[in-house]
Amino acid sequence: MTAGLVAATVITTALTLWLTFGLYEQREADQRRQGILAAARQSALNFTSLDYRHYDRDSANVLAGATGEFKKQFTAQTDQLTKLVAQNKSVSEGQVLEAGIVRSDEDSARVLVVADSKVTNTAVPEGEARTYRLQLDLVHKDGHWLTSDVEFVG
Repeated sequence: MTAGLVAATVITTALTLWLTFGLYEQREADQRRQGILAAARQSALNFTSLDYRHYDRDSANVLAGATGEFKKQFTAQTDQLTKLVAQNKSVSEGQVLEAGIVRSDEDSARVLVVADSKVTNTAVPEGEARTYRLQLDLVHKDGHWLTSDVEFVG
């Protein structure tokens, strides 16, 4: 009887540890997914919400969540975009409608985002609705998910 009780205790303990570890891994994966989606949504919102009256702040918000090639490209175009946005008195008010992870691991992710924006400028002072379908590549760097690439997809 004692050997059977010891075996049952060992099996129960092993099963409990296995289940606890599985729950921990699941919780970590869920937190990673939530972090990825939150970062992608914020990046898309920043990218689609720009106002000529405070474009410096808005472009800084985009760059704060950017890294790699995307950050280089956006930085390189900032002066030109600042002039263009001011000249046309452009205002874009973005809204993220949906976001979904295509793939992810501990260090990188690809997310598809659908966003709408109302754009007003000198050409359309009453405003025009635009819908964007974006593919964002993100990397996990220094504890944060940052956008490394943005593509418009059909």
